[in-house]
Amino acid sequence: MLSNKIQDALNEQINAELWSAYLYLSMGLHFEAEGMPGIANWFKIQFQEEQAHATIFMNYINQRGGRVALKAIDAVPTSWESPLAAFKDTLEHEKKVTALINNLYALAEAEHDYATRDRLNWFVSEQVEEEDNCRTLIDKFTLIGDNGMGLYMLDQELGSRVYNAPAALGE
Repeated sequence: MLSNKIQDALNEQINAELWSAYLYLSMGLHFEAEGMPGIANWFKIQFQEEQAHATIFMNYINQRGGRVALKAIDAVPTSWESPLAAFKDTLEHEKKVTALINNLYALAEAEHDYATRDRLNWFVSEQVEEEDNCRTLIDKFTLIGDNGMGLYMLDQELGSRVYNAPAALGE
């Protein structure tokens, strides 16, 4: 059984993951409207990933006999000046999520909740990947600069991204 402290913290993380999903959906819709379907696709895949992350936490709370308490999702931004600006915002956001996961991990250790700590190991690794992906894309957009053909080619590349449900979703 989860302690109230852990359960409350996990419910806060669910809200943060759903806010992240909402943010990435907003980014996807923005770039779709701007005529950049590949970049839109990348963010819409990110939207699905964040929904899956929230679901993993919801399933975990239920597996441990706890209660999921869904909360209101705050508004998100709806426009960005460029793809580079959006990916810089994405990196900063992912750094915040990393800090949230690290705080959850520390709480699980302090509470001697080793099952929760074990579940969080997947998220720790996931955050390393998330930040690395953002940095790579920021580097690419920076190299492209104002080159329209480069932007077109990267948009095409990002359009090939497909959603793969995380293995942790089935656990």
